[in-house]
Amino acid sequence: MELKTIDVEAYLGGSHILKGLSIHAKEKEFVGIIGPNGSGKSTLLKCVYRILQPSTGAVFLDDKNIKGFSMKESAKKMAVVSQHNNYNFDFTVSDMVLMGRAPHKKFIEKDNAQDYKIMKESLEKVGMTDYAKRSFSSLSGGEKQRIILARALAQKTECLILDEPTNHLDIKYQLQFMAIIKELGVTVISAIHDLNIAALYCDKIYAMKAGKILKFGTPKEVLTEELIKSLYEVDAKVMEDEENGFLNIIYKPYHVK
Repeated sequence: MELKTIDVEAYLGGSHILKGLSIHAKEKEFVGIIGPNGSGKSTLLKCVYRILQPSTGAVFLDDKNIKGFSMKESAKKMAVVSQHNNYNFDFTVSDMVLMGRAPHKKFIEKDNAQDYKIMKESLEKVGMTDYAKRSFSSLSGGEKQRIILARALAQKTECLILDEPTNHLDIKYQLQFMAIIKELGVTVISAIHDLNIAALYCDKIYAMKAGKILKFGTPKEVLTEELIKSLYEVDAKVMEDEENGFLNIIYKPYHVK
């Protein structure tokens, strides 16, 4: 699935948050969006998955304006993993994952054997099979995030939208989480906080600041010492691993004036 935004603008509370953003994720491409807090990353993603409506501009899935899809049709095409997953009702882990099957079902249609099979496969992919009967509210933040990923996998979509999905995970599960996503072979757009994670897994990166795209391209094209300084106002050393070609970003101490 191909996903595009064209000249997307957004105003929130009188503030001009997004200023004519155009991004393009080709079929099965892993696209990262980086930038400091307040740059507009989450707002852009919310416009893509329809929590917010752009003030102007448009979002396209396979060259069809997303406004032409019902919400249920959108949910069959793209799944979302956000960084905030608090629920007022107490569900079991298996029930949470089964919610991912809702777009494929008729009103009040019961879960069937295929739904349960997909639920179990999704839990297995995120290493949470033994948690199926646990209460979702009893889990740690990192465990909850892996369950939300399992729910997204259960939707069986061709596109995933991720909003800084590894923030609550320790290093092992950050790498596991991103590896699972990468191996799915679907189109991915992800806001990413950790630049080393972005360097490892992204095919293309958009760098945002103050609601605009400063630069886009491959990790090597975007993640330069100059760009990092411009985006985050910190000094860093960007090195390339001689063995596998991956970038490694090393930050220099910040001196408070």
